[in-house]
Amino acid sequence: MDKKKKNYTKREVSDFTEGKCRFQAFGRWLVPRTLLPILYKIKFIGRENIPTDRNYIAAGNHISYFDPFLVAEAIKEPTAFMAKKELFENEFLAFLIDGLGAFAVNREKLEVSTIKTTINVFKTNKWKLGIFPQGGIRKNKKIEKINKGVAVIAKQMKTDILPISITGCEKYNWIPFKGEIVVSIGEPISHDQELEAIIDEWGRKIADMSGYEYIKEVEEKTETPV
Repeated sequence: MDKKKKNYTKREVSDFTEGKCRFQAFGRWLVPRTLLPILYKIKFIGRENIPTDRNYIAAGNHISYFDPFLVAEAIKEPTAFMAKKELFENEFLAFLIDGLGAFAVNREKLEVSTIKTTINVFKTNKWKLGIFPQGGIRKNKKIEKINKGVAVIAKQMKTDILPISITGCEKYNWIPFKGEIVVSIGEPISHDQELEAIIDEWGRKIADMSGYEYIKEVEEKTETPV
């Protein structure tokens, strides 16, 4: 008889355990504090912009597999990241990233289960929500094709967005101490705006901090036949 597949999409408050919190803390110690410093000098800029009086969504650009660890280390909080559901198709990888507090999402559309899980993340009063609004890894130094889901969730949760830019690991460096990673944290983006304005502000702030090119998506207008 086939085993029932574990649902990695819908997470309850009880799923964000102390064990996962400790495992992620270990990952933060192992990757950005122990292994990466052998290859890169790592700079964190703008930590004074992290809100201390309210919750927020940590939203960064995505250029490498190091990014979740770098974002979590930047804010120094347990962070539940949205991860594409395809990653959970591999049993070992699913076990690993689930253990780190990530949950599966459909990148094509924002589903009800995703909204319910984000609500439960905020209910923990300990975990932050981590999102990479561009979706998959992009190494072309362009801020483009931004998914509006982050703005929808911010408005739904009435929670501001903390923009975080990551540069320096677009190409992996294997020569000790030759690379440099810069993680910059900008001022929070208010959720009390239109969706397009939130997305535009995030794109511009990430571009300003990273030096990448911002390409604003222009919605095509269709003419109504007379």
